[in-house]
Amino acid sequence: MNFGNALCAMCLAGVLGSGVAKAGTNDILIGLDNKITYGPEGPTNGAPGNDSVLVVDVSDPAKPGIRASLPLTNSLLGPPTNLQITPDGKLGLVANSVVHVQEGNSWKSVPDDKLYVIDLTADPPKLIDTITVGRQPSGLSISKNGDLALIANRDGKSVSVVSIQGLTVKAIGEVPVEQQAAAVVIAPDGKRAFVCLNLVNKIGVLAIDGQKVTYDKSMDIPSAVNPYNIDITPDGKYVIASNTGAQKNNADTEVIIEATGPHPHVVDVMTPGTAPEGFAIAPDGKTAATPLLLGTSAKDSDWFKTKAGELVLMSIGTGGKLTVTARASLGGLPEGIAYSPNSDYLYVGNYFEKDLQVFHLADGKLTEAGPRLKLPGQPASMRAPAR
Repeated sequence: MNFGNALCAMCLAGVLGSGVAKAGTNDILIGLDNKITYGPEGPTNGAPGNDSVLVVDVSDPAKPGIRASLPLTNSLLGPPTNLQITPDGKLGLVANSVVHVQEGNSWKSVPDDKLYVIDLTADPPKLIDTITVGRQPSGLSISKNGDLALIANRDGKSVSVVSIQGLTVKAIGEVPVEQQAAAVVIAPDGKRAFVCLNLVNKIGVLAIDGQKVTYDKSMDIPSAVNPYNIDITPDGKYVIASNTGAQKNNADTEVIIEATGPHPHVVDVMTPGTAPEGFAIAPDGKTAATPLLLGTSAKDSDWFKTKAGELVLMSIGTGGKLTVTARASLGGLPEGIAYSPNSDYLYVGNYFEKDLQVFHLADGKLTEAGPRLKLPGQPASMRAPAR
């Protein structure tokens, strides 16, 4: 991060932070990755130093406003759940999976091991700590009571255990899971967590006892190809794993898991379409949504071209069954997605267009709410507070 960029970003934070509400429970975090660009031949790594994390106020859910921008490195190399806000709205956590190092005339992605801690009660929000966690920290999850975070480490083949006490955040342990771990979610009762072991197409089950976390391989649950994102219903009954391994015009899968009882197991599968990399369940537990990448992340080809993604809204019915109720057009490479606190609005970030789309939800339908919000960079991830 060069000084000039950092200074500009801090100035932006001061200007933007002075005009909108500061209640962290009405914030969402958006990670901007300005290192990786896309062309006809796919992604290209660029020089580091221009990434940032936005704090976006959604007190008026139809009109989100940027209240701060912090010059923090983060990455498109997802899943887009590498950041989250504590349930009380006081802290934001951001895991940085990779950094770019120069190799000849080009730049190479190498695993990082940093977790940034943001004080959202400050005016403007500010970085208060950087802690070391596992290698290539990716999807993370904060517990409902806000005292524990788990981070899935891809290169580290582990899950980091992080303690949260007020504004103090500490890494207190590392749970080996033997395989690359992409994303994780903590059950609402705080007794279990579920982790995407994406390269072996399984969901691991973690037992939680206070701040002691253990993994039992015999509890692994089969999933579809490349489980890459995961969420759980607010009542804790169902875990839904979003799988993105089929790619290129082949339908991908949402796997629904009965999460309670002694042996969690798959109870249903469905497909919303191609490449549901972003995925979220509404705070009220009635719907789930995914922005489909379709072909926007693939190399250009004659047999499969697309210039836009697609938002899919699904109802959650009996037995966790997902039923598509609405679809809407998105921009290119739509990654992060988040619900408003009342579950009546959806926010989706378009990487190519550098903007945020806002949709109103009513009666199972989607209506785009007003003009898109322009962002000062490429949105790679997005998250609302833990609920």
